[in-house]
Amino acid sequence: MSWKRTELSLALSTPIRYNYLNVNNVRTSFANDSQEKKMKNNDILRRLRYALNINDAAMRELFKLSEYEIAQPKLSDLLKKEDEPGYVDCSDEVMGFFLDGLILQKRGPKDIKPCQAKESAPLLNNNLIFKKLRVALELKEDDIVGILKLAGMYISKAELTALFRKEGHKNYQECGDQFLRNFLKGLTLYCRKL
Repeated sequence: MSWKRTELSLALSTPIRYNYLNVNNVRTSFANDSQEKKMKNNDILRRLRYALNINDAAMRELFKLSEYEIAQPKLSDLLKKEDEPGYVDCSDEVMGFFLDGLILQKRGPKDIKPCQAKESAPLLNNNLIFKKLRVALELKEDDIVGILKLAGMYISKAELTALFRKEGHKNYQECGDQFLRNFLKGLTLYCRKL
């Protein structure tokens, strides 16, 4: 998929109908509210599948790129909603394989020097999911701001970079479920031209 910068610049220049969020509202949308239901990996997988228009065969290929074989019935169970019979929770490990496969498909394999040891994967959280999507889709800050604007959310570049900081950094900000939902909604609107 090629990202057309002109369309995103048009989206950035179009006035937004929603009120701009003040800094305090944006910060609270980063972190999860205790009352908010935790976004499941299955939901993220379904939303990405729809946004990027990926069929079952292509999804299995993405898993295969990250050296994870998934049978069609298991994939179907992962894509079901919680209330459907046969639903299976998508673990962080399986979600990580999918995102890594997406990166490999879009960007190609990473050259690893012989002296570099393969480090263990960190625990998957919303920040890491967001980072992997940014890498896979080769999104720049302006692209992400434009995608979020399509979903009716305004964020400054400084607030955005806080999401990509290492945990423990003084400016690190946790990416909440609502923020990730808005990004996936904007990505769907952009990719599907809805």
